[in-house]
Amino acid sequence: MKNIVILGSTGSIGRNALNVIARFPDRFRVVGLAAGKGIELLKKQIQEFRPQLVAVADIKNCAELKAEITGQGLAVDIICGMDGVSTVAAMKNADTVISAIVGSAGLVPTLTAVRAGKDIALANKETLVIAGDIINSELKKSGSKLLPVDSEHSALFQCMNGSSKDSIRRLILTASGGPFFGKKADELLNISPADALRHPNWQMGRKITIDSATLMNKGLEVIEARALFGIPLDRIDVLIHPQSIVHSIVEFADGSCMAQLSNPDMKGPIAYALSFPERLHEIMTPLRWEELRGLTFHKPDIDVFPCLDLAYSAAGIGGTMPAVLNAANEIAVHAFLDGLIGFMDIPAIIKRVMKDHDIKEAMQLNVVLEADRWARAKASEVINK
Repeated sequence: MKNIVILGSTGSIGRNALNVIARFPDRFRVVGLAAGKGIELLKKQIQEFRPQLVAVADIKNCAELKAEITGQGLAVDIICGMDGVSTVAAMKNADTVISAIVGSAGLVPTLTAVRAGKDIALANKETLVIAGDIINSELKKSGSKLLPVDSEHSALFQCMNGSSKDSIRRLILTASGGPFFGKKADELLNISPADALRHPNWQMGRKITIDSATLMNKGLEVIEARALFGIPLDRIDVLIHPQSIVHSIVEFADGSCMAQLSNPDMKGPIAYALSFPERLHEIMTPLRWEELRGLTFHKPDIDVFPCLDLAYSAAGIGGTMPAVLNAANEIAVHAFLDGLIGFMDIPAIIKRVMKDHDIKEAMQLNVVLEADRWARAKASEVINK
């Protein structure tokens, strides 16, 4: 029996993870949950899975939940704030922590779990984007394993299958292209949040869906792939694959390639991370090969979608620049969703913030967090002007 903690249980990854866990009660037990919002859903999760400890990042929501759960007589402790989330991440009897909090908020709890010696099923790409060197250093110290949950990185992990770095020519991350694949820049000037949230293939949270539409999500995944696999930036490429069947490709030194294919369903990579090196049965609907009408691949248009190029630039510069890229993007995306800026303002704001940043080395957590704080303040200042 493997004891599981889920950070971000009410989000898309958290819900899918609980769906997998519920189907294998003899293999997995939920001992801890953490969430920020979605309190009504969190109540249902507590009632169904009976965790020992639950953390709610929002203090007001936490007080409300604590009063209701106490009234129901359930044997669960409720703790509050981000310190509470980190406490859940380091639960003594937890084996695996699913890190699925959206954005840079997931860094400190994930780092806490690593330092506590927990295995990490990582869906929070921002942790490696902004603090990849720190996380990798702590993984070596603690002996924790990190297994990727992002579909693209799970695909690469499966295709590499222990291959040496020298045998790999390049990694190819695939991207659906989002709802605006094939559009020209002038066609994106009046895009509304509702337009950008209509992803053609995946059901995801609002922030990651916008990142998919701008291609920033793929840029963050490039940085994550470098931190995960130790492959140099110039050997990590991106291709647009609108069908979302091929989730990533490894090209080897001899010219051969291996790709991982499946229907787009996050339960697949979640289940693989939880059960590795085994595979659980009947997680996804198998592909119907005879019904496939073609798999196509295209180079991304960085003139129309400059966020991808900004991510490569930030990764190449290094230091605290990836943290600044990520923080500025988070602020810009939320401003777009709130109707304060246009879709094409997102990369412009990120570029401006990156231009004004004084780069520092990123081996200390306080330095990374300060860069994150500065970039948020700077992005907000640019938006307000």
